[in-house]
Amino acid sequence: EQVPNPKVVVCVGTCASTGGVFHNCYNVLGGVDKVIPVDVYVPGCSVRPEAIIDGVVMALQKLAKL
Repeated sequence: EQVPNPKVVVCVGTCASTGGVFHNCYNVLGGVDKVIPVDVYVPGCSVRPEAIIDGVVMALQKLAKL
């Protein structure tokens, strides 16, 4: 099933952004941006709830511009 357009991708956490502590493992490509384009990165390990809210607000702002 396809997700309707427009869509915004939010990457939450260091592991999702870069592969984190698993980045040298044979089964990890790196960040999720190697597979799909990412619009907003939320850094942290573990990510604070305030940072996730800020990331969602940034994503909604980008979505409003589309």
